[in-house]
Amino acid sequence: MPHLALYTFGVLRSPLTDPAPLTGEFLDRGEAIYQKISQHPGYLAHAEAADGERGAHFDLDWGAWGEFAVPAWYGKGRTVDTIALAASLSLWTDLRPAFDAIYTGPHRAALNRRHDWFERSAHPGYVFWWVPEGAVPTWQDGVSRLEHLHAHGPAPHAFTFHHAFTPEATPTRVTGIGPKDERVR
Repeated sequence: MPHLALYTFGVLRSPLTDPAPLTGEFLDRGEAIYQKISQHPGYLAHAEAADGERGAHFDLDWGAWGEFAVPAWYGKGRTVDTIALAASLSLWTDLRPAFDAIYTGPHRAALNRRHDWFERSAHPGYVFWWVPEGAVPTWQDGVSRLEHLHAHGPAPHAFTFHHAFTPEATPTRVTGIGPKDERVR
């Protein structure tokens, strides 16, 4: 049975090393949110640097998840001191568990604060696509699908919660999720 890949990307208002309270708050919440989401039913895995390394995303060994990549529209730093982004790459069993994990609990509370931490953008902040069971999506896969979604809109190749597709490329709906404009406001 195919698995659902999810790539998220946002440009932060300030670098991750910024000592401002808002940056610290974002980082502190992120750790707890990842821990909670990893326990959610339907969650399978997420990209982690090999051996738990920390540093600039671009310099880390991501193993099977591939070399770290970002969309062409990211124009901020790429070093430990200047990087100003948040990105994730994960695998799920289906849309409903991913939706429930993202739009409930601590992640939902963080979404309500996203404009405090992230720049507003006309670009999509996330994209889904189906991968064969056992396949590991790469960062570059996520970037190319997010850029495709931005350029062409939702399709079986790259879609959102509100305009979703089954593994067989048939449009689908998840109860409680309907079409709407998904740009970050």
